[in-house]
Amino acid sequence: MIAGSTALLAACNNARDAAGDKVERDAEASAVAAGPADAALGLSEAQLLDADLRGASGVERGDVVQIVRGADGKVDRLLNEIEDSNPDRFVHVPIAGLSTVPRGDDTDLSTSMTRGQMIALPEVKLLSP
Repeated sequence: MIAGSTALLAACNNARDAAGDKVERDAEASAVAAGPADAALGLSEAQLLDADLRGASGVERGDVVQIVRGADGKVDRLLNEIEDSNPDRFVHVPIAGLSTVPRGDDTDLSTSMTRGQMIALPEVKLLSP
């Protein structure tokens, strides 16, 4: 019974990893296609994907995985993987309320949301490829 449960868990993790990889590949392809154009907050899609999401104190809250546009074509939220979540937990974080924070040659995003508030957001289930 334990071996069967372990195999099922491993299969689920592999499917989730494959789905996450596909989302990241699609997001990177979209960023390349969009080029240097401003997507949101004065940043291009590529810059948004490279940004870390940080709390007000600078603590990392998550990684931007995908840019999500509303019906009007404007970026209205970001798909984020919550930092140190196990298993990986993905949530949409609204672009409203985020600000940019320069960090050397990079730019991160700052949110006033706590880790608990992010975890309370509805989880986004990634579909298997």
